[in-house]
Amino acid sequence: MFEITQGDSGGLVLRGRLDAASAPEARRAFEEITTTCRLDFSGLDYIASVGLGLLAAAQKRLMASGDGLILGGLNPHLREVFSLAGFEGIFEFD
Repeated sequence: MFEITQGDSGGLVLRGRLDAASAPEARRAFEEITTTCRLDFSGLDYIASVGLGLLAAAQKRLMASGDGLILGGLNPHLREVFSLAGFEGIFEFD
């Protein structure tokens, strides 16, 4: 199960598993982001390579206009996944 909701501070909150089954929903949500946005990963249990690809595509699109994604609330496992994928130099983390 996967869910994206609007957070209290205007960012997006991700919950569940971001995998091939949830990719279409995530793609739609990420395509709607037009300015710098914080993504809260505190409720995300798992991210597959398709999810990493969607985030990278959204970041590339946003960076073209001087904006970007800020990733927060990553548990140690997800933080390691992002590190192994080489994303530490691409995204801002808080």
